[in-house]
Amino acid sequence: MWIPYVTAAASGLLLVLAFPPFDFGVLAFVAPVPLLWGLRHTERPGTALAAGFVFGAIFFGILLRWILVIGAVAWVPLTVYLASTAAAYAFLVWFVRLWPAWRWWLVVIGGWALWEFLRARFPFGGFPWGGLGYAAAGNPGALGATQWVGPTGWTVLAVAVAAGVVLVIEDHRHWRHAVDSLAVVLLLVLCGALFAPSADGDEVRVAVVQGNSPCPMTRCQNENKRIYESHMALTQRLVEGTVDLVVWAENSTGSPYEPEGNPDVAEAIASEAQRLGAYVMVSGTRSAGPGEFANVNMLWSPSGLKVGEYFKQHPVPFGEYVPFRSALDFIPQLERVPRDMVRGDETVVFSMVGGDLGSLISFEGAFIRHLRASVREGAELLVVATNESSYGEGPAADQFIDMTRVGAAAMGMDLVHAAITGKSTIIAADGTYGDTTDLLSTEVLFGRAAFRDAGSTLYARFGDVLSTLAIVIALALLASPIADRIRRRGIDHPDQGLTT
Repeated sequence: MWIPYVTAAASGLLLVLAFPPFDFGVLAFVAPVPLLWGLRHTERPGTALAAGFVFGAIFFGILLRWILVIGAVAWVPLTVYLASTAAAYAFLVWFVRLWPAWRWWLVVIGGWALWEFLRARFPFGGFPWGGLGYAAAGNPGALGATQWVGPTGWTVLAVAVAAGVVLVIEDHRHWRHAVDSLAVVLLLVLCGALFAPSADGDEVRVAVVQGNSPCPMTRCQNENKRIYESHMALTQRLVEGTVDLVVWAENSTGSPYEPEGNPDVAEAIASEAQRLGAYVMVSGTRSAGPGEFANVNMLWSPSGLKVGEYFKQHPVPFGEYVPFRSALDFIPQLERVPRDMVRGDETVVFSMVGGDLGSLISFEGAFIRHLRASVREGAELLVVATNESSYGEGPAADQFIDMTRVGAAAMGMDLVHAAITGKSTIIAADGTYGDTTDLLSTEVLFGRAAFRDAGSTLYARFGDVLSTLAIVIALALLASPIADRIRRRGIDHPDQGLTT
């Protein structure tokens, strides 16, 4: 009776090790094995649900432990919700446990893909942390292959390998499920290493200005003023003619020290762009009326003219807005979010000499669909401006960088990852990166990035084809008129489902 819980816990712990700060990405192909094996040998649906919940609670609870700095009021509901979704997936695996091997294998793969698809979209726009494909794609060679299959494709392949291993453990005659899947993985890794994506266009010299916060994880007097002045002071130390693009991180400006509402701030930024002969991207918040604000990326040209603005489209639930605010006003911690963010309604790409620049703001960078939308709009170089000051010195920064690394490789584009308190870095089109800033440091990171002239990658063009196909096949098998007859035959002859 206790075996399903032990195997579920083992899977949860193994999957934690696949992500930062441990980052043993190869475990993404192994971690699901104990969970899936245990569910195939579970008799009661309630036990399967409970085992799935244990897996999810251990995995997501440990992976997202950095949220505890905000408080248990944020960490507990999120962990419970995510664990509940894991329980639903576990029930599906249990439901088809007696089906013929190949049908079980396909439903398990498509079911996991569907689980991640829904989790990345619902509720409140979704939460993609812990996606199996992000860990799987973090392996050498696999990053390069992300340009063809994306992180969702790597999820499919990782589960295919793990489910195949489970079948082989039970009966060696099912060896092809594991071997064929592993062969595809190794072929993709080899091709990804040999033909890694690269940015082949004009190169720009980049300075990421990390101005830090005087009071991370809290609020303090004149915070917006001090953050703005720190970024401006660092920028003023740059030598003219040495950079082509200067990037300030998210929330580097804020009311009343933001360029739209403060002419002195706008003039100072424009003057620095002119002095340096460089484009300057500044990110900040501004008032949008009573109880509301906007989160904006703004770009100035080397001539000191404002090129345009991008308004963040995907706010952080309970961080930048409070769903059902009136019903939840009894929770005192929500007083930290006194205003709701006004969503932008379009993807914006900025025209620069040498190419087009796409930008995302913080939370959006974790969603591969937002990166893809920017690229499909014409972006040839990407910027993700983020804050992260609420999460202290935990693994949040490294987890987010891993996600933007996979996103950069999937798009085949260089990506500037700019954080106000660290870590900031410049990611190459193949997903590799060099120096990073330290957490909670005040410094400037210098590097080079290039525009992509080669056109869109296969994944940028067609998106989650492999994942969608896996989901459609799984749903078709579940909805098949003969599904119930197959299941009943398996119950009458329980050995058949494990050896056929």
